[in-house]
Amino acid sequence: MTASTAKLFTPFTLNGLTLANRIVMAPMTRNMSPNGVPGPDVAAYYRRRAEDGVGLIVTEGTTVNHPQAQNVPACPHIYGEESLAAWARVVDGVKAASGRIFCQLWHVGAVSQPGITPKLPVAPISPSGLLKPDTKVGEPMTQADIDAVIEGFAQGAVKAQRVGFHGIEIHGAHGYLIDQFFWHGTNHRTDKYGGDLVERTRFGVEIIQECRRRVGPKFPMILRFSQWKGQDYTARLAETPDELARFLAPLSEAGVDGFHCSTRRFWEPEFEASDLNLAGWTKKLTGKPTVTVGSVTLNIDFLASFGGMDDPKSREGNGAGRAAEMDRLVEMLDRGDFDLVAVGRAALADPAWASKVREGRYSELKPFSLDALKTLF
Repeated sequence: MTASTAKLFTPFTLNGLTLANRIVMAPMTRNMSPNGVPGPDVAAYYRRRAEDGVGLIVTEGTTVNHPQAQNVPACPHIYGEESLAAWARVVDGVKAASGRIFCQLWHVGAVSQPGITPKLPVAPISPSGLLKPDTKVGEPMTQADIDAVIEGFAQGAVKAQRVGFHGIEIHGAHGYLIDQFFWHGTNHRTDKYGGDLVERTRFGVEIIQECRRRVGPKFPMILRFSQWKGQDYTARLAETPDELARFLAPLSEAGVDGFHCSTRRFWEPEFEASDLNLAGWTKKLTGKPTVTVGSVTLNIDFLASFGGMDDPKSREGNGAGRAAEMDRLVEMLDRGDFDLVAVGRAALADPAWASKVREGRYSELKPFSLDALKTLF
């Protein structure tokens, strides 16, 4: 590591909210909130990261009030008095450590996990009844279904604001419900929610607009999106910068304050003829703040770290834990490609990640392993 990380530790302001630095704890599903209620262990888990210098925490996916929203039995809810009171305690703990925390609002749609997903009252919902191309799991959503989900997100935004969260992130990535509308592989609708890439943003746009209407103009709101899907890691929404610009424009205009651009490897260019990554292009095209993410200070790729899937880039050792990759991150941040850096598995394994990086103690960073998923330390 040769480049200075000073920029990582400078303040940043998003819609009136000032963060102490540019480090974001990325949202990561933990499945450790029985009956949707985050306990004292969850509160301590988040507070610990705030105490060790993370500028912004984004919670794990927190399901909105809709019967088919969740796909694991112990993910937290953002509805119900017991869950809301528990979240208030989480928020209070983060604030006591001078931290900032957003609630990520989540609906999984057609994505289920055999043997894990709770029994649903009806089939999973999705825009066209598809989990992925040629894999039908239900029937296309009706207008009543769509209206109910939009209401669930809007209520979630209001309740997050009420319990004291500093803002919200709307999960529109990774092949979950909002992304199922974005992706041509799962959205074959012929009504106003289907069509070309721009027309397929309508569902997401209406969610953003209704959330913004309910919480007002001064409550920070970001949208997480991705090219890749959990159902297909090679999927892409936009093949060119022009397509990405057309996709982002209605979402930006709907009222989000920034974008969390999910990639598996932050250092990879998004399109040919430019070294900008997805966050860099998104900032350039919208003019709004962006968060980059993807294997920061890891020496193993996303796929390889979750279940031993064969990945040539992992075999080549292209992990961001190498000094050259951390230098690259700092270079990209310094030149203004993006504004914030989300750290996921590295921060899960090591709650002191931020303080160790600030002090240059890279050799002391704890490596990520699957064992880290079994605890809330």
